[in-house]
Amino acid sequence: MGQASIGIIGGSGVYDIAGLENKRWETVESPFGAASDELLFGELDGVKLAFLPRHGRGHNIPPSEINFRANIDVLKRVGVSDVISVSAVGSLREHLTPGTFVIVDQFIDRTFAREKSFFGTGLVAHVSMAHPVCKRLGDHIEQSAKEAGINALRGGTYLVMEGPQFSSLAESELYRSWGCDVIGMTNMPEAKLAREAELCYATVAMVTDFDCWHPNHDDVTVDQIIKVLLANADKAKTLVKHVVPHVGSDAKACDCGCRIALQYALITAPEARDAEMKKKLQAIAGRIL
Repeated sequence: MGQASIGIIGGSGVYDIAGLENKRWETVESPFGAASDELLFGELDGVKLAFLPRHGRGHNIPPSEINFRANIDVLKRVGVSDVISVSAVGSLREHLTPGTFVIVDQFIDRTFAREKSFFGTGLVAHVSMAHPVCKRLGDHIEQSAKEAGINALRGGTYLVMEGPQFSSLAESELYRSWGCDVIGMTNMPEAKLAREAELCYATVAMVTDFDCWHPNHDDVTVDQIIKVLLANADKAKTLVKHVVPHVGSDAKACDCGCRIALQYALITAPEARDAEMKKKLQAIAGRIL
Protein backbone atom coordinates (compact mmCIF):
# COMPACT_ATOMS: atom_id res chain seq x y z
CA MET A 1 0.00 0.00 0.00
CA GLY A 2 1.27 3.45 -0.93
CA GLN A 3 2.26 6.05 1.64
CA ALA A 4 1.80 9.83 1.68
CA SER A 5 2.04 12.67 4.17
CA ILE A 6 -0.24 15.20 2.46
CA GLY A 7 -3.73 14.47 1.18
CA ILE A 8 -5.59 16.57 -1.39
CA ILE A 9 -9.35 16.16 -1.72
CA GLY A 10 -11.03 17.82 -4.69
CA GLY A 11 -11.91 17.68 -8.37
CA SER A 12 -9.95 15.63 -10.88
CA GLY A 13 -8.58 18.73 -12.64
CA VAL A 14 -6.48 19.54 -9.58
CA TYR A 15 -4.39 16.38 -9.94
CA ASP A 16 -2.79 17.13 -13.28
CA ILE A 17 0.12 19.01 -11.73
CA ALA A 18 3.32 19.62 -13.66
CA GLY A 19 6.21 17.97 -11.87
CA LEU A 20 4.14 15.29 -10.10
CA GLU A 21 6.28 12.16 -10.29
CA ASN A 22 5.82 8.43 -9.73
CA LYS A 23 2.08 8.66 -10.25
CA ARG A 24 -0.06 5.59 -9.67
CA TRP A 25 -3.68 4.87 -8.80
CA GLU A 26 -4.27 2.40 -5.98
CA THR A 27 -7.34 1.04 -4.19
CA VAL A 28 -7.21 1.32 -0.40
CA GLU A 29 -9.70 -0.71 1.60
CA SER A 30 -11.63 0.72 4.55
CA PRO A 31 -13.89 -0.93 7.17
CA PHE A 32 -16.28 1.96 6.54
CA GLY A 33 -16.95 0.89 2.96
CA ALA A 34 -15.67 2.08 -0.39
CA ALA A 35 -14.01 5.47 -0.77
CA SER A 36 -15.07 7.77 -3.58
CA ASP A 37 -12.29 6.44 -5.82
CA GLU A 38 -8.81 5.02 -5.82
CA LEU A 39 -6.06 7.22 -4.40
CA LEU A 40 -3.61 8.80 -6.81
CA PHE A 41 -0.15 8.63 -5.22
CA GLY A 42 2.68 10.83 -6.41
CA GLU A 43 5.66 12.91 -5.35
CA LEU A 44 6.09 16.64 -5.72
CA ASP A 45 9.50 18.09 -4.86
CA GLY A 46 10.21 14.94 -2.88
CA VAL A 47 7.01 15.20 -0.80
CA LYS A 48 4.65 12.21 -1.01
CA LEU A 49 1.05 13.11 -1.83
CA ALA A 50 -2.25 11.27 -2.07
CA PHE A 51 -5.05 12.75 -4.20
CA LEU A 52 -8.68 11.70 -3.76
CA PRO A 53 -11.45 12.68 -6.20
CA ARG A 54 -14.24 13.58 -3.78
CA HIS A 55 -17.01 12.79 -6.29
CA GLY A 56 -15.07 10.05 -8.09
CA ARG A 57 -13.41 10.44 -11.46
CA GLY A 58 -16.02 11.74 -13.86
CA HIS A 59 -18.03 13.23 -10.96
CA ASN A 60 -20.53 10.38 -10.57
CA ILE A 61 -21.23 10.62 -6.81
CA PRO A 62 -23.64 13.33 -5.54
CA PRO A 63 -22.78 15.17 -2.31
CA SER A 64 -25.19 13.27 -0.05
CA GLU A 65 -23.88 9.89 -1.23
CA ILE A 66 -20.17 10.56 -0.71
CA ASN A 67 -18.75 8.09 1.79
CA PHE A 68 -16.95 10.74 3.82
CA ARG A 69 -15.93 8.29 6.54
CA ALA A 70 -14.21 5.95 4.09
CA ASN A 71 -12.52 8.90 2.36
CA ILE A 72 -10.93 10.16 5.57
CA ASP A 73 -10.17 6.64 6.79
CA VAL A 74 -8.20 5.66 3.66
CA LEU A 75 -6.17 8.87 3.83
CA LYS A 76 -5.27 8.17 7.46
CA ARG A 77 -4.37 4.57 6.57
CA VAL A 78 -1.76 5.64 4.03
CA GLY A 79 -0.03 7.97 6.49
CA VAL A 80 -1.60 11.31 5.60
CA SER A 81 -1.33 13.86 8.41
CA ASP A 82 -2.32 17.06 6.54
CA VAL A 83 -5.43 17.37 4.36
CA ILE A 84 -6.12 20.23 1.96
CA SER A 85 -9.69 20.35 0.71
CA VAL A 86 -10.33 22.11 -2.59
CA SER A 87 -14.03 22.87 -3.14
CA ALA A 88 -16.23 24.82 -5.54
CA VAL A 89 -18.66 27.20 -3.80
CA GLY A 90 -21.17 29.92 -4.45
CA SER A 91 -20.66 33.42 -3.07
CA LEU A 92 -22.91 35.04 -0.49
CA ARG A 93 -20.99 38.34 -0.53
CA GLU A 94 -20.64 41.03 -3.18
CA HIS A 95 -16.87 41.28 -2.73
CA LEU A 96 -16.34 37.53 -3.16
CA THR A 97 -16.54 37.55 -6.94
CA PRO A 98 -16.26 34.48 -9.19
CA GLY A 99 -12.65 33.30 -9.32
CA THR A 100 -11.88 34.37 -5.74
CA PHE A 101 -10.40 31.79 -3.36
CA VAL A 102 -11.46 31.86 0.31
CA ILE A 103 -9.34 30.20 3.00
CA VAL A 104 -12.26 29.24 5.19
CA ASP A 105 -11.98 29.31 8.98
CA GLN A 106 -15.55 28.48 10.07
CA PHE A 107 -18.45 26.26 9.00
CA ILE A 108 -22.17 26.08 9.62
CA ASP A 109 -23.33 22.52 9.02
CA ARG A 110 -26.85 22.28 7.57
CA THR A 111 -26.48 18.73 6.27
CA PHE A 112 -28.78 16.05 7.67
CA ALA A 113 -28.51 12.86 5.59
CA ARG A 114 -24.89 11.90 6.21
CA GLU A 115 -22.86 9.78 8.64
CA LYS A 116 -21.04 12.41 10.68
CA SER A 117 -18.87 10.45 13.10
CA PHE A 118 -16.57 7.44 13.23
CA PHE A 119 -17.73 6.85 16.78
CA GLY A 120 -21.08 5.58 18.08
CA THR A 121 -22.72 2.97 20.27
CA GLY A 122 -20.00 0.98 21.98
CA LEU A 123 -17.37 3.71 21.75
CA VAL A 124 -18.45 7.31 22.27
CA ALA A 125 -16.27 10.37 21.63
CA HIS A 126 -16.80 14.14 21.48
CA VAL A 127 -14.17 16.30 19.75
CA SER A 128 -14.04 20.08 19.77
CA MET A 129 -15.06 21.87 16.56
CA ALA A 130 -14.79 25.41 17.92
CA HIS A 131 -11.98 26.05 15.45
CA PRO A 132 -12.72 23.52 12.69
CA VAL A 133 -9.70 24.10 10.46
CA CYS A 134 -5.97 24.02 11.08
CA LYS A 135 -4.52 27.52 11.46
CA ARG A 136 -1.03 26.26 10.64
CA LEU A 137 -2.22 24.85 7.29
CA GLY A 138 -4.19 28.04 6.65
CA ASP A 139 -1.02 30.07 7.17
CA HIS A 140 0.82 27.96 4.58
CA ILE A 141 -2.01 28.27 2.07
CA GLU A 142 -2.22 32.04 2.55
CA GLN A 143 1.53 32.45 2.05
CA SER A 144 1.52 30.16 -0.98
CA ALA A 145 -1.35 32.05 -2.60
CA LYS A 146 0.60 35.29 -2.24
CA GLU A 147 3.66 33.69 -3.82
CA ALA A 148 1.56 32.41 -6.72
CA GLY A 149 -0.29 35.70 -7.26
CA ILE A 150 -3.67 34.14 -6.51
CA ASN A 151 -6.47 36.25 -5.08
CA ALA A 152 -7.16 34.37 -1.86
CA LEU A 153 -8.89 35.95 1.11
CA ARG A 154 -8.14 34.65 4.60
CA GLY A 155 -11.14 33.91 6.78
CA GLY A 156 -14.78 33.25 6.06
CA THR A 157 -17.74 31.08 7.00
CA TYR A 158 -18.77 28.23 4.71
CA LEU A 159 -22.46 27.22 4.91
CA VAL A 160 -22.66 23.53 4.04
CA MET A 161 -26.09 22.62 2.68
CA GLU A 162 -27.41 19.12 1.99
CA GLY A 163 -28.24 19.54 -1.69
CA PRO A 164 -28.26 18.37 -4.39
CA GLN A 165 -30.66 21.21 -5.16
CA PHE A 166 -29.41 24.76 -4.76
CA SER A 167 -30.85 27.29 -2.29
CA SER A 168 -34.16 29.05 -2.50
CA LEU A 169 -33.95 32.84 -2.46
CA ALA A 170 -35.29 32.89 1.12
CA GLU A 171 -32.59 30.42 2.23
CA SER A 172 -29.86 32.39 0.49
CA GLU A 173 -30.94 35.60 2.24
CA LEU A 174 -31.17 33.73 5.57
CA TYR A 175 -27.61 32.47 5.26
CA ARG A 176 -26.41 35.98 4.45
CA SER A 177 -28.15 37.27 7.57
CA TRP A 178 -26.22 34.66 9.57
CA GLY A 179 -22.94 36.13 8.39
CA CYS A 180 -22.04 33.31 6.02
CA ASP A 181 -19.67 34.08 3.14
CA VAL A 182 -19.77 31.08 0.80
CA ILE A 183 -22.07 28.11 0.29
CA GLY A 184 -21.38 24.58 -0.86
CA MET A 185 -22.33 20.93 -0.32
CA THR A 186 -19.17 19.00 0.48
CA ASN A 187 -17.05 20.10 3.45
CA MET A 188 -19.28 18.66 6.15
CA PRO A 189 -18.96 16.15 7.65
CA GLU A 190 -15.53 16.00 5.99
CA ALA A 191 -14.01 18.54 8.39
CA LYS A 192 -15.59 16.88 11.44
CA LEU A 193 -14.27 13.47 10.45
CA ALA A 194 -10.80 14.85 9.78
CA ARG A 195 -10.80 16.26 13.32
CA GLU A 196 -11.86 12.89 14.76
CA ALA A 197 -9.04 11.27 12.78
CA GLU A 198 -6.56 13.77 14.28
CA LEU A 199 -5.70 15.15 10.85
CA CYS A 200 -4.78 18.75 10.16
CA TYR A 201 -7.45 20.01 7.74
CA ALA A 202 -7.92 23.22 5.77
CA THR A 203 -10.32 24.30 3.05
CA VAL A 204 -9.70 26.34 -0.08
CA ALA A 205 -13.17 27.42 -1.24
CA MET A 206 -13.16 28.44 -4.91
CA VAL A 207 -16.00 30.79 -5.89
CA THR A 208 -17.66 29.85 -9.18
CA ASP A 209 -20.66 32.20 -9.12
CA PHE A 210 -22.96 34.20 -6.88
CA ASP A 211 -25.70 32.35 -5.01
CA CYS A 212 -29.28 33.24 -5.91
CA TRP A 213 -29.47 36.27 -3.59
CA HIS A 214 -27.51 38.26 -6.18
CA PRO A 215 -29.64 40.31 -8.62
CA ASN A 216 -27.55 39.11 -11.58
CA HIS A 217 -27.66 35.45 -10.61
CA ASP A 218 -30.27 34.48 -13.21
CA ASP A 219 -28.18 35.99 -16.00
CA VAL A 220 -25.25 33.64 -15.42
CA THR A 221 -24.92 30.94 -18.09
CA VAL A 222 -23.56 27.42 -17.76
CA ASP A 223 -20.75 28.36 -20.16
CA GLN A 224 -19.67 31.19 -17.87
CA ILE A 225 -19.63 28.91 -14.81
CA ILE A 226 -17.61 26.24 -16.65
CA LYS A 227 -15.12 28.89 -17.72
CA VAL A 228 -14.64 29.94 -14.09
CA LEU A 229 -14.41 26.31 -12.97
CA LEU A 230 -11.60 25.61 -15.43
CA ALA A 231 -9.73 28.77 -14.45
CA ASN A 232 -10.14 27.89 -10.77
CA ALA A 233 -8.76 24.38 -11.39
CA ASP A 234 -5.66 25.86 -13.02
CA LYS A 235 -5.14 28.21 -10.08
CA ALA A 236 -5.72 25.36 -7.62
CA LYS A 237 -2.99 23.29 -9.28
CA THR A 238 -0.62 26.24 -9.00
CA LEU A 239 -1.57 26.72 -5.34
CA VAL A 240 -0.99 23.05 -4.50
CA LYS A 241 2.40 23.15 -6.22
CA HIS A 242 3.42 26.12 -4.06
CA VAL A 243 1.97 24.92 -0.76
CA VAL A 244 3.36 21.38 -0.74
CA PRO A 245 6.99 22.37 -0.01
CA HIS A 246 5.84 24.63 2.86
CA VAL A 247 3.75 21.90 4.49
CA GLY A 248 6.30 19.18 3.80
CA SER A 249 9.11 21.08 5.54
CA ASP A 250 7.11 22.41 8.49
CA ALA A 251 9.14 21.58 11.59
CA LYS A 252 6.27 22.62 13.89
CA ALA A 253 3.72 20.24 12.41
CA CYS A 254 4.07 17.60 15.10
CA ASP A 255 3.15 20.14 17.78
CA CYS A 256 -0.16 21.02 16.13
CA GLY A 257 -3.17 20.54 18.40
CA CYS A 258 -5.18 18.91 15.59
CA ARG A 259 -3.00 15.83 16.00
CA ILE A 260 -4.10 15.22 19.59
CA ALA A 261 -7.81 16.00 19.11
CA LEU A 262 -8.83 12.68 20.71
CA GLN A 263 -6.65 13.09 23.79
CA TYR A 264 -9.60 13.74 26.11
CA ALA A 265 -12.46 12.99 23.69
CA LEU A 266 -13.22 9.34 24.45
CA ILE A 267 -16.07 9.10 26.96
CA THR A 268 -16.74 5.35 27.11
CA ALA A 269 -14.88 3.61 29.93
CA PRO A 270 -12.10 1.29 28.68
CA GLU A 271 -13.79 -1.82 30.06
CA ALA A 272 -17.06 -0.91 28.33
CA ARG A 273 -15.64 -0.28 24.86
CA ASP A 274 -16.97 -2.54 22.11
CA ALA A 275 -14.24 -4.81 20.71
CA GLU A 276 -15.50 -4.65 17.14
CA MET A 277 -15.69 -0.85 17.26
CA LYS A 278 -12.12 -0.71 18.55
CA LYS A 279 -10.96 -2.92 15.69
CA LYS A 280 -12.80 -0.79 13.14
CA LEU A 281 -11.27 2.39 14.55
CA GLN A 282 -7.63 1.27 14.63
CA ALA A 283 -6.53 3.56 11.79
CA ILE A 284 -8.56 6.52 13.04
CA ALA A 285 -8.00 6.28 16.78
CA GLY A 286 -5.29 3.68 17.29
CA ARG A 287 -3.00 6.25 18.92
CA ILE A 288 -5.41 6.79 21.79
CA LEU A 289 -6.98 3.32 21.93
